[in-house]
Formats: sequence, C-alpha cells, structure tokens
Amino acid sequence: MTEVLFKVLIIGDPTVGKTSFVHRYVNNLFRRDYKMTIGVDFALKVIKWSDSQNIKLQLWDIAGQERFTSMTRVYYKDAHACIVMFDLTHRPTFQNTVKWKEDLDQKCTLQDGTSVPCLLLANKSDLSNREVDQSEIEEVCKEHDFVGWTEISVKEGLMVDEAMRFLVEEMMAKHSTLDDFSESLRLSSSPTIRPSAQDKPQQSGCKC
Repeated sequence: MTEVLFKVLIIGDPTVGKTSFVHRYVNNLFRRDYKMTIGVDFALKVIKWSDSQNIKLQLWDIAGQERFTSMTRVYYKDAHACIVMFDLTHRPTFQNTVKWKEDLDQKCTLQDGTSVPCLLLANKSDLSNREVDQSEIEEVCKEHDFVGWTEISVKEGLMVDEAMRFLVEEMMAKHSTLDDFSESLRLSSSPTIRPSAQDKPQQSGCKC
C-alpha cells in the first residue's frame, strides 16, 4: 500500500466556518460553540483512494484574524491546494476572498511554479438571509483563477465531502504531472462539481 501526503490550507475571514468545516469533514461532527483559532490548527484525514493507495490530507486551519496574517508565508509553505471560505450571510467575508487568494498567490506556488489550486466555498447555504448572489461568486471565481466553487452548509453537512473530493482530484491531476507521482496516477480529465438534488445547495461547475 502506497501513501501520498497532501497539505491543504483552509483560509478566510474569522467566523466563516473554517474550523467547523474541518471538524465536519474529518469527524462528521458539527460544533455549535465557536472557538477562535490561534495561529493555525491541524487535522489529518486518511482516504482510501484505491486498493493500492491511500491519500493523507494534512488540513491547515489558519486563523483569519489580521494579526496572524504576517505568518501566512510560513503557513502556506509547501501547500498542495487551498480552500478559501466565506459566509453567504455576511458580504464583507465574500469581498475579502480576493484578498486571501491574492495573498496566497503572492506567497506560494507549486513545484512547477504554477498557482496552488484553490477552491472557493460559500458556507451557510442553509440560511435564507444571504447577501451574495451566485452570479457574483461565479465572476470572482473566473476573474481570480479559482479551480471552481460551490455552496456548502457545514451545519447540515451539505457538499462538504463532495467539495473535498473535487479538490483531491484536482491535486491528483495536477501532481501526477510532476516527478513525485508515477504515470499511472494521471487522470484523463479534471472533474467538475455538478448540480445535485434540489434539496442540496446549488453549485457551479465552473472550471476557471
């Protein structure tokens, strides 16, 4: 059994649900109490990718408070992918996603010099008091070179696993072209996040 290790960053403004996202994905639990992340928290998720291969995801939950941003260069080092998260019910967190993406692009690249694959996640889709339209998210996704976006609800567990599966496949497709991976890992095409059942949040299949 072979193993591949990927480092995934989770970034965005405070209170958008980054820590809850990690808990939901790793442990399938939702915590109602908010505990501010100090600096960075870590979590590990092991995925059985095939009969002969496991994928280890090292998830870096990075604090959104401005006083910690001076450390992001250290936290970003050697990252393979990134999630930028915002709160659909709080517009400023959406506006700041561009700042987070630009900070990442300035401080971190892959081994081949290209940008780190970055997925845009719109949290709290279970709430009705949204302040951001899907057309706006689509525009930001395309203009700032995100690999895709989707609405999620960490509270309800909607589109959390699907979003991470999409990102893992992006990483596998990207890194299969590097010397670290064999030709057998190469994927024929990059997947998209497609619309699901009506009771789940709508999402984009944009390939930016």
